[in-house]
Amino acid sequence: QVQLVESGGGLVQAGGSLRLSCAASGNIFRLGLMGWYRQAPGKQRELVATITAGGSTNYADSAKGRFTVSRDNAKSTVYLQMNSLKPEDTAVYYCNANVGGWNYLWGQGTQVTVSS
Repeated sequence: QVQLVESGGGLVQAGGSLRLSCAASGNIFRLGLMGWYRQAPGKQRELVATITAGGSTNYADSAKGRFTVSRDNAKSTVYLQMNSLKPEDTAVYYCNANVGGWNYLWGQGTQVTVSS
């Protein structure tokens, strides 16, 4: 059984930075695409950024230039460095990972709150 555990959320002032981490544990054969999504109150979950096992990245327009996704394959961990945070970045951030074949897992989510 593979699990994703996120950490690093919290409260930060506008213009500040946070770094989220998501570590996969359990019977991992191979992790494929990993990424971050977020869901604000009353809104649908949306893509923030993804990264392939080879390091190719993709970002939502709202994240470009401010957020950086990276991964450490040896540690089965994906990171999201968030800079220049805005109040509209406030949301629950979820990690997602392909754990083999067509199987994708979600983490439990971590709250990010940006005050103005």
